[in-house]
Amino acid sequence: MKLNGATVLLTGATGGIGHAIARRLKNEGADLILTGRKADVLAPLAAELGARSVVADLGNQADVDRLLAEAGRIDILVANAALPGTGDLATMTVERIDANLDVNLRTPIMMARALIPQLTERGTGHLVFIGSVSGIVASPGSTLYNATKFGLRGFTAALRQDLHPTGVGVSIVEPGFVRDAGMFVNSGMETPKGTRTVTPEKVAAGVVKAIVKNRGEIVVAPPELRFGARFGSLFPSVNDAAQRQAGAAEMVSNHAYND
Repeated sequence: MKLNGATVLLTGATGGIGHAIARRLKNEGADLILTGRKADVLAPLAAELGARSVVADLGNQADVDRLLAEAGRIDILVANAALPGTGDLATMTVERIDANLDVNLRTPIMMARALIPQLTERGTGHLVFIGSVSGIVASPGSTLYNATKFGLRGFTAALRQDLHPTGVGVSIVEPGFVRDAGMFVNSGMETPKGTRTVTPEKVAAGVVKAIVKNRGEIVVAPPELRFGARFGSLFPSVNDAAQRQAGAAEMVSNHAYND
């Protein structure tokens, strides 16, 4: 579908990837509704882009309901908000587990559920979910993050089939390692030796491509990482051995992100 003149609700707008997506969507002519938890970051971005803004905590269902009520008519949802989920599962609090499941998986599902009636009634619209290569192949020290991103990928694939007859598109955009923004940078970890990264702007370009061309899945990563992820998903035992050889578990345990 066309972005020019479409109303887009973008979650997670206060992070680096969110900023890049917002600016690219604005350049494509979209009317933006931006949301995030940090009012001091959200307000300047909204002013810069001439966008509406709604401060909301997507881990709180009442806030989600209020956000959707204030947003009104929406043509496109870009569900970008996510919490990191690295670390030892046995030491995670129940509150942290619930927060990750809510923000990364439950809220995107509930927002889609709320928007489907208005989109299908008009016979047009698009739902975009920002996933991760971590939703294709598992890695040590990331049980919770893998779980939510694998779940989001499965949800997107099934919903795309369900909504195909209605004219509403559904996509997932899955970045690899993003430089200068995102969970990996926030954790303080260095990228594995020899691993190339992509820019937040590249992720934003993937979002636009998903909407305009109605692509079901776009992996935003260098070719070798895309191949490695697909290979690892087909041959998990080989992937496990390769990650052990690379010392992935030690890298994560030394820099686990505590949200």
